[in-house]
Amino acid sequence: MERILGTLSRNQSLIYKVFLFIASTFLIIYLFPKGGQFKYNFQKGKPWQYENLYAPFGFTIKKDAETLAAEEQKIRANTVPFFNVKKGLVNEVKINFERLLNETYIDSLYDISVSEIKQTGIKLVDNIYEKGVTDQIYPYNDEQLIYLKNDNTITEATFQQLLQVEKLDEVIGQPFANAKTDRNEVLLKKILNRVVQSNVTFDKDLTETTIASQIETINPNRGIIEKGGRIIAKGEVVEGDTYQILDSLRAEYQSQVWSKSNYLWLIVGYSLLVMLVLLMLFLFLKQYRPEIYNNSTKITFIFFNILLMVLLTTIVVKLDAKYVYVVPLCILPLILKAFFDARLGLFVHVLTILLLGFIVPNSFEYIFLQIIAGIVTILTASELYKRANLFISVGQITLVYIVGYFAFILIHEGNIENVAIENFGYFVLCGLATLFAHPLIYFYEKLFGLVSDVSLLELSDTNSKLLKELSDKAPGTFHHSLNVANLAEAAAQEIGANSMLVRVGALYHDIGKMANPTYFTENQVNNVNTHSELDPIESASIIVGHVIKGIEIARKNKLPDRIIDFIRTHHGTSLVYYFYKLELETQGEAAMEDFRYPGPMPFSKETAILMMSDSVEAASKSLKNPTSTKIDSFVEKIINGQMEQGQFLNSNITFKEIELIKKVLKKKLNNIYHLRVEYPE
Repeated sequence: MERILGTLSRNQSLIYKVFLFIASTFLIIYLFPKGGQFKYNFQKGKPWQYENLYAPFGFTIKKDAETLAAEEQKIRANTVPFFNVKKGLVNEVKINFERLLNETYIDSLYDISVSEIKQTGIKLVDNIYEKGVTDQIYPYNDEQLIYLKNDNTITEATFQQLLQVEKLDEVIGQPFANAKTDRNEVLLKKILNRVVQSNVTFDKDLTETTIASQIETINPNRGIIEKGGRIIAKGEVVEGDTYQILDSLRAEYQSQVWSKSNYLWLIVGYSLLVMLVLLMLFLFLKQYRPEIYNNSTKITFIFFNILLMVLLTTIVVKLDAKYVYVVPLCILPLILKAFFDARLGLFVHVLTILLLGFIVPNSFEYIFLQIIAGIVTILTASELYKRANLFISVGQITLVYIVGYFAFILIHEGNIENVAIENFGYFVLCGLATLFAHPLIYFYEKLFGLVSDVSLLELSDTNSKLLKELSDKAPGTFHHSLNVANLAEAAAQEIGANSMLVRVGALYHDIGKMANPTYFTENQVNNVNTHSELDPIESASIIVGHVIKGIEIARKNKLPDRIIDFIRTHHGTSLVYYFYKLELETQGEAAMEDFRYPGPMPFSKETAILMMSDSVEAASKSLKNPTSTKIDSFVEKIINGQMEQGQFLNSNITFKEIELIKKVLKKKLNNIYHLRVEYPE
């Protein structure tokens, strides 16, 4: 049991990678469409590039979208609209009419009796409400057939049989057309205009329900292709009915209900392809980025971003595939370049696009555009801590999308008449969404503990709380750190290392000296050496202790681990040689372990550069009457000594790069000491 637990403990990193590999494969397959993939790529207006195609099974020919839309429009145009008739309103109008008539009728003013006027008015009300009254304007002609729904009874009528309220006076005036006086007509018009109300309203819900039920009956098919029938010959142009038949066959492949055995083979096929893609990522990391491969957090971060892009694209495609280009896929290489490097960013971007090719329609067009956009992203997005750079890069990415998409439209359509301007708007939205990279970088830094150039820029501010404290407590150390930062940054730029990371690491590498600043010569102002009263072992312990103290201070101030690495490694496993020699001289013997820094040795180019720059800058202060020759020789001596001790064995740095670093350090120190060529007297 103990042996098994020990084996698991030793291989926990490998076990985690296997788990991540399997879990990612499962999640991606779960998001994939559950249908067959059509094995032919074709474009409208282009020749068929494959052998003669015969129907592998019988299938129906689907109507195109335009035909279905036309049929739907025809149904809407021919559907009879429904109108609701308000129950009991006619009786209410009659009662109100009689009441107002009794209140306004005066015998002396009219030449007929109130009963005659009442009788005429009641007939007019019946005539007015024969079909119904409406006060709304509807887009129907007079001959339009309509249904009048009164409770559970539905009657037919034409639209012109409904009385418009504005035509009420014409109906009231008809009984009095031959009358000698218009007093009676005026009275009736006055009363009826007050009491007559609309009793017919358009029933939108019932009408739309009827339209929907009729649309459902539309047959989406327009024919049948029998199994074995020839669909298209090699070299034949894909257009017209042939294109629609091929599109129907592709839809049948992708949407048909698979049997249990077929579905199992489908999953096996997807699994092999997805695992192949993810395996390529692992092999790339192991071969070319071992520091990332051995870091579980960084691998998790990369896989998380791949899964996030697959998830977003799947959701958008399921909602509406035409919005697929709104997904800001170029955020992926932007983020990976910000945290790692351009080569890894582009590699992961391409692998992600290969996975998305199974999800999106027009996969060739999609893959082409996204790869080009990813390349542009990698080439243009640099120094993201400068806000303008991201905007410029996003503008270029958007332009490439638009130009590429326009080119595909020309290829597919052969003209610009059918260009849909709104499609270009999707690329603008994609560009705007890509600007979300900045807040996303900040979120990832907090979630995964990573460091980007944006954070490095903030940490490089010498007015930050920690560096101000270093300046106040140990001004000599602060000045030394600035000098080292300048040297290291120049050396990193020369060999193509991360100069911003090296600079920040140099600024913070000696913060541990704040605990005992006067024990370090750069902070001693009165030529009083506090080590003169201490044993060499005690002095060495204090000197070595500034590394441990620095790590404690860094963690307390929540500095990123990548910066703490510089504090841990800037002396490697070297000896505090001065006190070691002093102990040998005074005691006759000395244990090297008591005078050695705890390490580890530098394990990256950046940490190796800091070790060289720190040692050279500190030693340069002991030079008396420095000359160019002296500087060259002591730089060679210090760095060669570190190489002989094996301090750079783990840092993946070449002899050529070390020689370039020496050259930069020599040049910079010559500039610092303002050395000139000695002129003859």
